[in-house]
Amino acid sequence: MSRGTVLRRLAAHEGRWLMSLGWWVARRRIGVAPGERALGYAGAQAAIIYGLTFVCVVETVGIGVLLAGKAVVHEVMLFVDGYTVLTVLGFQAAAVTRPHVLGAGELRLRDGARREIRIPLERIASVRYDLRFVREQREDGREVAELAVAGQTSVTVELSEPVVAVRLLGRRETLRTVRFHADEARAAVTAVREGMAARAGVGERAGALAAEGAPGPGGTPEAAGPPEAGGVQKAGRAPQANGTPGPDGTPEATGTPVKQA
Repeated sequence: MSRGTVLRRLAAHEGRWLMSLGWWVARRRIGVAPGERALGYAGAQAAIIYGLTFVCVVETVGIGVLLAGKAVVHEVMLFVDGYTVLTVLGFQAAAVTRPHVLGAGELRLRDGARREIRIPLERIASVRYDLRFVREQREDGREVAELAVAGQTSVTVELSEPVVAVRLLGRRETLRTVRFHADEARAAVTAVREGMAARAGVGERAGALAAEGAPGPGGTPEAAGPPEAGGVQKAGRAPQANGTPGPDGTPEATGTPVKQA
């Protein structure tokens, strides 16, 4: 990947978390349409983020006092420390305004402003509550992705078919297992299972409707009801050959020519 592409992707990431600050202040969420369910995950890291923000603010004030007599250095450090505080708050803002989203057809898993994994519900083989603490390097190389929050994941999704995800710098990876965190993990598992069941029900109804209207061997829809009443002969039925009188007392045609005397 070229250096220009990397820089563009990093700049786009900066723009996303800066925009998240505005959405956070407005108490709005990004990418959650009406009817979709948001699965929050920012609560687990809130205490850490706010504590780190407090430390950064104290450091900014201390550096400002120490560099009060050096105008240029003071202004530079003030800008750096101020941007650091914004970065830390932007990390939390991106997590709050960009939750995981459960829609009618897919599950979108997010890692703040850095990453998004889209999983069609029909490709989910199983989903379960699975609390794990991440202490080692992520297993992305083994078709496993971990979207950890505060060093933990709480939900594991196993896929019947792999999905392709794109990382922050553009590297593509094929995933068969995704682990992520949700603040209400058990409720998230229940919601995903309900979405899978609803999706399967829609597929079954569509299949049944297609089967009912399926054309027969001759290209015409097959009859669904019983034969019509009233003695009307069904198209294609051979005439009776036993000479039994019909309803008006006359013998029915047998289809055999009569020999002349």
